[in-house]
Amino acid sequence: MRTLGDLNYKNFVAGIASGLLAITGPPVIILEAASKGNFTMNQTILWMFSVYVFGGLYSILIPLYYRMPIVGAHSITGVAFLATVTTQFTYHQLIGSYIFAGLLMLMIGCLGVFSKLLEYVPKQIISVMLAGMITKYMVTFATSIHQLPLVGGVSLVAFLIFSKWNKRIPPMVAAIMTGFTLLLITQPLNSGALVSSFIFPTPQYPVFNPLSFLSVSIPLALLILSNDAAVGIGALEQNHYRPPVNRIIALSGIFSIITSFFGGQSANVAGMMTAICSDEEAGPQKKRYMGAVVSGVIILLFGLFAWKLVPWIQALPSAFVSILVGFALIGVFGNSLSVGFSKPTMKLSAAFTFVIAVSNITIFNISAPVWALVMGTVIARYVETDL
Repeated sequence: MRTLGDLNYKNFVAGIASGLLAITGPPVIILEAASKGNFTMNQTILWMFSVYVFGGLYSILIPLYYRMPIVGAHSITGVAFLATVTTQFTYHQLIGSYIFAGLLMLMIGCLGVFSKLLEYVPKQIISVMLAGMITKYMVTFATSIHQLPLVGGVSLVAFLIFSKWNKRIPPMVAAIMTGFTLLLITQPLNSGALVSSFIFPTPQYPVFNPLSFLSVSIPLALLILSNDAAVGIGALEQNHYRPPVNRIIALSGIFSIITSFFGGQSANVAGMMTAICSDEEAGPQKKRYMGAVVSGVIILLFGLFAWKLVPWIQALPSAFVSILVGFALIGVFGNSLSVGFSKPTMKLSAAFTFVIAVSNITIFNISAPVWALVMGTVIARYVETDL
């Protein structure tokens, strides 16, 4: 069988690294967002199940069809954004907004306007909006390391060591694995909190709300397109692939719509994970797609055991969870600041966007990220007229 014959050590290792990147940091951000929205245990487990199962299926089926390392997962930046808005809408209104976000991506893919859309809303504005949204996580990250100095400090050292000397294992994965090991040695978890039973996935009904479309659907779709799709497609092109851009976007929309009906926000092409599996370190170019498949299997299995994993993660100390979230987002935060303030002629628009996003204000029931995008884009286009 040709598919199994294409599996080799290099693409297998790349697939494991990619899969670990998906299942180490992002789950705690999902739990953070679910906790802020007062989701039930069943709703939280269903969210975790849907984004990982359908993300894993995307990462298995699409690479096998196109013979390209197109990794699928859910959007970590999307979840970080949702943690700022889950308090403003009901669970079923959020599901409706996820469906709209998927429909937007499907429409953009079918119409072939992906590049034009990203040209109109400057990438610097989207990036600095994201940086503003997750600034509070970075502040909590620092204070949590102070609360757990041994676990946090050693994990930070591991992160820095792997950032400098080991490019094959993502620093985030090394830091989180180190942190988990030290935590289990120094603070054993309460076994009573780990009892759980299987929850059968059931479709959830959506409630469609124009405000949630403005406050959730549009920013979520833009974050997925700019921080996941653009990065993943760019990595494929950089490594001499010719990815079917519009189909990748449309398929991300279709998978995200299906995921939405089971409580998840998206299942889409993954940026950094696609970059790992498409890199020359992942072996011969024509066989790298198997790395994406390996990654998909890991992601899928994680989702299937969400009913067991969610209570286990919830039993972790809150300070440690904040450390995990920090490591999961520190790379995104740094990159977003770098891109957001990279253009000297857009300093004013970037500054306004950042401040509004950090403020987390809500005006007319429309969330801060939307106002940040609108204000930043208007200033960039009509005040700083270098676009």
